[in-house]
Amino acid sequence: MKHIITRREILGLIAKTGASGAVLGASNALGIVPNTYVDIPEIPSANPANRPNVVLLGAGVGGLTAAYEMKKAGYNVVVLEAAAKAGGRNMTVRHGDLIDEVGNPQICDFDDEPHMYFNAGPARIPSSHRNVLHYCKELGVELEIFINENKETYIQDDAMLNGKPIKNREFTTNARGFMAEIMAKNFTNAELDSPLDEWETDALMHVLRNMGDLDEDMVYRGSTRGGYSHGGFLEHGHALETVALRDLLKTGLFSMAMGQNEGETGPILFQPKGGMDQIIKGFLRQLPEEVFYNVMVTSVMLQDGGVEVVYEHKGMKYKIEADYCFNSIPTHLMTGIDNNFPEDYREAMRYVRRGEAYKSAFQAKERFWEKDDIFGGISWTNQPIEQIWYPPHGMYKEKGVILAAYNYGGGMHFTQLTQEERLETAIRQGEKVHPDYRNLVEKGITIAWHRMNHMLGCSARWQKSRGGFTQEEERLFQTLRNPAGNHYTIGDQITKHTAWQESAILSAHWAINDMLSRKAGGNMPGRRV
Repeated sequence: MKHIITRREILGLIAKTGASGAVLGASNALGIVPNTYVDIPEIPSANPANRPNVVLLGAGVGGLTAAYEMKKAGYNVVVLEAAAKAGGRNMTVRHGDLIDEVGNPQICDFDDEPHMYFNAGPARIPSSHRNVLHYCKELGVELEIFINENKETYIQDDAMLNGKPIKNREFTTNARGFMAEIMAKNFTNAELDSPLDEWETDALMHVLRNMGDLDEDMVYRGSTRGGYSHGGFLEHGHALETVALRDLLKTGLFSMAMGQNEGETGPILFQPKGGMDQIIKGFLRQLPEEVFYNVMVTSVMLQDGGVEVVYEHKGMKYKIEADYCFNSIPTHLMTGIDNNFPEDYREAMRYVRRGEAYKSAFQAKERFWEKDDIFGGISWTNQPIEQIWYPPHGMYKEKGVILAAYNYGGGMHFTQLTQEERLETAIRQGEKVHPDYRNLVEKGITIAWHRMNHMLGCSARWQKSRGGFTQEEERLFQTLRNPAGNHYTIGDQITKHTAWQESAILSAHWAINDMLSRKAGGNMPGRRV
């Protein structure tokens, strides 16, 4: 006789697993690509007698990717960078480095040791970002594991336990246990007469909706947390087909799968050994004479069959006439540079907004976190600093660099403070997680990306509503992604999954392939790697 699984039995099974699927989904939602390969533009070798000339504006990850690929094909490439060094938001800070924040320049005073560095921009590479990993391999950039989630780190909230920090493992274990208990009580005859009160019900519904990525009707219809069937970077991401719960419950590995981000295991992320800017250095080794620094672009003009760029360097004006221009200057800055782009193209550039992002870091006098069984990972707090990161590298060395604040989207709070106030705030709030914090850290630095020279903003913001792209936003996005004459805007600013290096690389690939397609009048070529 076929046995019908009741709702009561399903809830019991879920309770036994610990209901930690939401933790698994959230940990892996850093950017997932379904393909098992990467598409690198296959650029036909240029005719030595007639090499195309390409000018690239900005030596960030997107610009360097495009320059590298086109140089390999024999194109003449020139990269113009406004800052004193390449990388854009890929920025690793070491002893003696300048943080060029408008109104708050700083020189880093960390000890001059190889492991004493701070990734002020991107700091982790998800294992699903295959294009970044491809270039690390091709450029000889050595990688090491980055520890993102660590159950030995802390969760601290002033509203919980009188502000006392609690270990992540203790918090999640109790949270799962009580969640399972509450759900079970609401589906047993003995407890139906003691329902939750209104406040408990509202709070639980909010948690359940976020935990399960439920829709407004509290129904699960699939989620991109589980991965994409296609899209996700240049195009909208489409969730994989939902797998029925009945099918999931058939495996004896259900409990193990729900807890695989816990204990001795964790999500696999990477960082370049020696700092994230090792990726930039890898590109620059292949472009030893093509990148020019401290260059201020003053105009970008479309011409018949090409683009004219005028720039200043050391008080002198220069002009470059190129067949193509690949431009990663932030759009909100590009609108202030003289150009003759079509009006709809300028409208799209003006629409893009910029996010706020703030980080700070200290040199630690000793690796105090290791004495507390913490080797990498992130502690969370409800205070404005939000996060404290512990370096996964340099284990057992005398000192280390600790990320003392990471506020993505609300960094303006810190911008309004002086440098001394920023550091004092980080110390005071850090003391709620580590009571002796003040005596353990020194030589603090801060970085507000929305005040960084030549950028004045973090990742692009296209959507004004959490409900997704409007029809008008989609029109503007497609307008800017397509070329104006022989001018392409590149960078994560023309992708739908901003703030990742993977997106910047994919933007360069897309622009190159579009250029080749228009030249050939056919489908976009590419090779699988």
